[in-house]
Amino acid sequence: MVRKPDAANRLDEVVARAQREREKREQGYRERALKMYPWICGRCAREFTRLNLHELTVHHRDHDHDNNPEDGSNWELLCLYCHDNEHARQLEAERAAGLRVDTEAEQRDPAATHRPFAGLEALLKRD
Repeated sequence: MVRKPDAANRLDEVVARAQREREKREQGYRERALKMYPWICGRCAREFTRLNLHELTVHHRDHDHDNNPEDGSNWELLCLYCHDNEHARQLEAERAAGLRVDTEAEQRDPAATHRPFAGLEALLKRD
């Protein structure tokens, strides 16, 4: 058996603990929201049953996942597709307003600058 270095073990433990805590927190407000609201997407009005309930998510209106009031006023149920769309719209709005700094991944992998067809016109004009 190959043992990981201590730093890697500690990192694995921290990540695992963070995931467990997130799942525990999500289960708490998700279960409350599913009891509180009808199982219908708040955007596209798609209805859900126990068979496809895993596709219904709890969206935090203020985008703060730690803001979970007892009355559920910060939540709305959205299907996976509408939830992804809502977050994409929020990111775009923040970028347009200059409120959002590029993420670490965007800084590490900048947009492509290669222009594969830059010389195509000259090649097509050859006799």
